[in-house]
Amino acid sequence: MMAQREPSFPLPVKHLFFILPAVGLALGAQAQQPAPAKAPVVLKSGHMQAQRTPAANRPDVAPQFPGGATALSEFFQQNVKYPEAARVNKVTGNVLTRFTVEADGRVSSPLVVQGLSPECDAEALRVLALLPAWQPATRKGQPVAIQVQLPVPFGNSANLQVEKSKTKVKFE
Repeated sequence: MMAQREPSFPLPVKHLFFILPAVGLALGAQAQQPAPAKAPVVLKSGHMQAQRTPAANRPDVAPQFPGGATALSEFFQQNVKYPEAARVNKVTGNVLTRFTVEADGRVSSPLVVQGLSPECDAEALRVLALLPAWQPATRKGQPVAIQVQLPVPFGNSANLQVEKSKTKVKFE
C-alpha cells in the first residue's frame, strides 16, 4: 500500500475557510457602494419654469374655490364647529385633508391625510361635505378632475392669514 501525501499549501486548508469569506466581503462591500446621491430639486413659488412637455395629468389652471382664498377662509370660520372634547383638551392645529375636485366642480372622495384628534377629523370631513362646487381645473381648456390637499384649522384661526397679492391661504 502506498502512503498518500497531503498536498502542501502555503496555509493550512482550515485557515482558508476563514480568509476567503472575509476577502469576498471586503471586495463585495467595495463594489456595492452607491454613487453619491444628487441633491433633490426643490421647487419654490415664483421660481418655477414652464415645461416644454408638461405631464398629461397636470392641469394648466388649478381649481378655484368660488370667491378665492378669502371666501374659503370665511367658509371655514363660519362652518367649522370646534368640538367640545377638543376644546376641553386644548387641541389645536390643522387636519390635513384630501379630496377630488371633479371636472364638473363637485367635491368628492374626502379623506383625512393627517389627523389631529378623532373629533376634529370627523368635523373636518363634515365641513368638506358642505363645500360648494369649485371652479374645476382645466387642461388645454377642458375641465379635468384633480386631487386637492387642504388643511382645515381648529382652534387656531388667529393663525390663518390670506395673502392678498397671491390669493393663497397661509397657515403659520
